[in-house]
Amino acid sequence: MQESVNSELLVSVDVGCYRHAVAIGLSDGGVLDEFEIDHDRDGFARFFDRISRHEQTHGLPVSVAMEGYNGHARPLDRLVQARNYRLFNINNLKLARFKEIFPAAAKTDALDARKGLELFQLRRHLPMAKEVLQEVGPTPVVNEQLKRLTRRRRRMVNERGRVVNAMQSDLRTVCPGLLAMTKDVSQVWFINLLTSIKRNVRELAGKRASSLLKVRGVGTVMLARIQSWQKQACFSDEAEWVSAMILQDARRIKELNEVIKALDMQIESLATHSEQATLFRSVPGFGNICSAELAGEIGTVERFAKEASLALYLGMAPLDNASGTYHGSKTPRQVNRHAKAAMMTAVDRHRKCVPESQAYYEKKRLEGKAHNQAIRSLGRHLCRVLFRMLEHDKPYEIRRPKA
Repeated sequence: MQESVNSELLVSVDVGCYRHAVAIGLSDGGVLDEFEIDHDRDGFARFFDRISRHEQTHGLPVSVAMEGYNGHARPLDRLVQARNYRLFNINNLKLARFKEIFPAAAKTDALDARKGLELFQLRRHLPMAKEVLQEVGPTPVVNEQLKRLTRRRRRMVNERGRVVNAMQSDLRTVCPGLLAMTKDVSQVWFINLLTSIKRNVRELAGKRASSLLKVRGVGTVMLARIQSWQKQACFSDEAEWVSAMILQDARRIKELNEVIKALDMQIESLATHSEQATLFRSVPGFGNICSAELAGEIGTVERFAKEASLALYLGMAPLDNASGTYHGSKTPRQVNRHAKAAMMTAVDRHRKCVPESQAYYEKKRLEGKAHNQAIRSLGRHLCRVLFRMLEHDKPYEIRRPKA
């Protein structure tokens, strides 16, 4: 009778930056062990040694739940899966609500691990507890690599945007007429023009045509623009010391462009080996980078019980937010922001390629929806399609009605 009740050995881990609190218990609510480990090889060895002792004593399969999975938990989560233990991710937001309902007398890492264990033990009896814990299945290695590469690419793109904005602000202050030559200061020829100076932006006003034509991207059309600006060039007094900042920013943008280009080539080459990325690329408008980013963030479709879960994860299913006569919606907090950004970009391109999707988008706009709201509405329908594609391993196809 005892074995039927205690069908699992449950392990709860409160993940920290340098140390992790661990609580081990049984399914009936009993606590067997509590301890802390360091985030290093000796700490991991101690973690598995303590679990092995209880595993041999009780002869039960092991399930591990981690708060903060996929963050500071690496590489402990991978080691857990390598031991063939079941791995669960504890939803931090819902765990916080659980702590509010059943508060502890104090707040420590050990108590947080104990609360995670209590929630782990309740998952069979409490529907809310079941939703808090999500089992983490094996993910294709290629999708894990795509996740790392696409996230790094997004960081580089965001950094480039910040540097471009800062450089544009400085240029507007130092030599406002220079910006009139281009609508986009991040254009390759303009960045090459800025990096061709040695110290001060005033040097651009005295550059000869032969020197300007040596700048990559500057042809006869751009040369005429530059010469027209040189005749009426004006600079502020800040040019003496702000020029160094502008030159540094231009060099950084040039460097980031090269890094992003190299990442694009690496991602596109790797995505050809990902089944999910290949399926996503079959959808009109879904480019190589967005498809690779979605494949990396989703990992495996087995982690989603239904298409609604996938839509929620991708940020395409806002939650109802109504009270009295007010009826609105709000964005769920457990959305993957990287996947949502890729999905919004892909859906916007998709509706321009498929007339039916464009018609649905225009219908939502006529109903008073904003652009992003209409894109999310269309994305919600596409999530159903994507889920079926992944579930049945079939590419996207447009079925025309028979005459």
